[in-house]
Amino acid sequence: MTDRTPLVIDTDPGIDDALAILLALASPEVELQLVTTVHGNVELAQVTENALRVLHLGGRSDVPVAAGARVSLVHPQPERAGHVHGAAGLGGVQLPPSPAAADPRPAVVALAELLTASPTPVTVAAIGPLTNIALLLAAHPEAAARIGRLVVMGGSAGRGGNVTAAAEFNIWSDPEAAQVVLSSSVPTVLVGLDVTLPTVLTEEGIARFAGAGPVGRSAAAILQQYVDHSRDAYGAAGVVVHDALALTEAIAPGTLGTVRRDVVVDTTPGPGRGQTLVDRRAVSRSASAVEVAETVDSGAAVEFLVSRLARLDA
Repeated sequence: MTDRTPLVIDTDPGIDDALAILLALASPEVELQLVTTVHGNVELAQVTENALRVLHLGGRSDVPVAAGARVSLVHPQPERAGHVHGAAGLGGVQLPPSPAAADPRPAVVALAELLTASPTPVTVAAIGPLTNIALLLAAHPEAAARIGRLVVMGGSAGRGGNVTAAAEFNIWSDPEAAQVVLSSSVPTVLVGLDVTLPTVLTEEGIARFAGAGPVGRSAAAILQQYVDHSRDAYGAAGVVVHDALALTEAIAPGTLGTVRRDVVVDTTPGPGRGQTLVDRRAVSRSASAVEVAETVDSGAAVEFLVSRLARLDA
């Protein structure tokens, strides 16, 4: 397929991050060219190892993995998410080690070089804290300007937060970085809790790709801890697929209904820290406005995910 969109995933695997990586590998519309890792769900060394192992599980250990920021831009991340994803980030599942080592380049350098060299616009899916992307904007603005589309999983326009009453985890982990990114002129889609929380992958859906073969079985095993967490945290009978929904929009633009909005991130030290303040009064004409995802056909999005994951064992 000659017209595949080049794709980079910036991530902190993480259970739903692992699902998102596998979804990208299963989708012929995109060509995953690089994975960059960032502090977030667990420590950087562990998320980097997790990314390598997930790519190996999906049969693509040739995709380079470059480690990025270990800490947030200004203030330390208050806590990790091992209680959600397991101490090692993949729900207690031990995937086989990858034969590949991490790329020796820092993530921001690897990303800048790929963007500069690419003959076509690159889609970047940022599904962890936005530290790496903010650093790219600061250190390599000419490369960042070559991003065709930045799809961010983070924030919330009207549903409050999932780590505090106000803030969603990825934005809360580095609000200063998020403010830099969401106020830039890079074409950005913000996929927040407004559309992810209603999008639930049920246990029946998980069983469909688990029954397809060994890759699906491993993905289902990774998800089991997340199933338990979603039940306890959201009352959902399945998995809330935050990062995989963002990847679905990156792979198939228009999956989500978006409206161009002005977005400001609360970077104060108070109880609102990390909140995405979305101006929903009018469609914005600002050059720095963000396409905020506001509507989703949850059934269609989940069917896309399930059918694609089943392909990995075809």
